Amino acid sequence: MNQHIDQPRTDADIAICGAGPVGLSMAALLVKRGVAADRIALIDAKTVEQARQDPRSLALSYGSRQILQEIGAWPVAATAIHQIHVSRRAHFGRTLIQREEFQLPALGYVTRYGTLVTALAALPALAGVQLLRPAQVSASTEQEDCVELQLSDGRALRSKLLVQAEGGLFGAQDDKSLQRDYEQIGIVAHVQSSAPVAHRAFERFTDQGPLALLPQDDGQGNNYALVWCVRPATASQLLALDDAAFLAALAEAFGGRLGRFTKTSARNSFPLGLNACPAASARTVAIGNAAQTLHPVAGQGLNLGLRDAAVLARLLAGGTEPDTLLRFTAARQADRSLTIHLTDVMARIFASAPDGALSQTLLGLSLGLVDVVKPARRLLAQQMMFGRR
Repeated sequence: MNQHIDQPRTDADIAICGAGPVGLSMAALLVKRGVAADRIALIDAKTVEQARQDPRSLALSYGSRQILQEIGAWPVAATAIHQIHVSRRAHFGRTLIQREEFQLPALGYVTRYGTLVTALAALPALAGVQLLRPAQVSASTEQEDCVELQLSDGRALRSKLLVQAEGGLFGAQDDKSLQRDYEQIGIVAHVQSSAPVAHRAFERFTDQGPLALLPQDDGQGNNYALVWCVRPATASQLLALDDAAFLAALAEAFGGRLGRFTKTSARNSFPLGLNACPAASARTVAIGNAAQTLHPVAGQGLNLGLRDAAVLARLLAGGTEPDTLLRFTAARQADRSLTIHLTDVMARIFASAPDGALSQTLLGLSLGLVDVVKPARRLLAQQMMFGRR
């Protein structure tokens, strides 16, 4: 006679902490792969309306578009990137990556955080998911058979597995974490130029860090989303300037490829660093920015996170056994490691080296070689567009 062994009662099979683009995509991918929607819990500190108002710009690779297409979250309002021009200000070395070389409609896209979250939150696949928002996880305790979550509003939740997908590291870091303070500040704004180049993105390396201009037609006369990485003292000076002086400083750093910069939005800033803690325990795993917060050079943070979600959802569709999370960590190691180290090396060259140092010159030379050596250019573009998943 077979004995019946009671399984522990849980409120969910999979709890996802963080309902940003990665967390929402993760939930939708799970449902698409056969996980019951009512066995998924999605927890976020913000309301949907608060998330919709977020004006930040996001760079999506073509591979990310494929993931969003799979769950029905594409198309969204976005500006296509047909070309990416990478260069070093006032030095030899540049490369131009074009969509025609890869027979794709676009290399990537630029959209707003609020626009993408709105599209994801409206997916029919999420209709039956347990939505706990606004709510914060104040404590989590991993038991042998589940994870017990305590929410800030007094509610409690038991889940077989916890997926940490919040925008930043969650909980204590372990000795495997990789942390680095680049001593750089990222300044973000939307700017308008007198001679924009349609659908061309620019990654311009200056002596203090990369300066990215991403094409973004937002219907308000702006041409580009700006991400300008500089040292803290320079950031303080730039943020204190009036609009005209700021645009003049931008023109000096970027050059004249886009004519004059004629308009800027309000500017915001944030410190830059690397925080990578990708290890998983038996019942808890981190994805997206919770696993790795990257320097914005090459715009790979969100794209890496969406690849995390795609791989984890595929594995969890086969079951929620604890060893699944260990297999996920192994499966993502190569893509994560390559992307983290590429962005880290580029960031450190400018964050730590004196202006005009040999390492900066060598980077400029390498850009020239990438442009000449077609296989190298294709490998770089393939990693940036698709990664490994």
